[in-house]
Amino acid sequence: MARRQPKQAVTVHSYQGCQFTGHEWQKFLRDHNLVSSVSRRGNCHGDAVAESFFQLLKRERICRQVYATRNDARADVFNYIEMFYNPRRRHGTAGDTSPAEFERRHSQRLTGV
Repeated sequence: MARRQPKQAVTVHSYQGCQFTGHEWQKFLRDHNLVSSVSRRGNCHGDAVAESFFQLLKRERICRQVYATRNDARADVFNYIEMFYNPRRRHGTAGDTSPAEFERRHSQRLTGV
């Protein structure tokens, strides 16, 4: 949120787990102009974006990892997302671009810059 400072609401895709449906998370979403997107139970296609991301995270990063502390795990997941997944990992469904590049191009189309 600090880096992008979006002007419009941003959709956050997640599971229906208690960590995403709880009052504290929902308040965070409201306070930051974020919109929760979860599918109904039993609909594997409704949360496909979240499912796809988490299976990649597990397969590409944390599979067979043993973290000494929770903070080590948190830092490793952060590095995967911010140093690899968003800026460099290419996605076929995004024109073989990284999420950061796809977002940049999308923003340019919207603003005409």
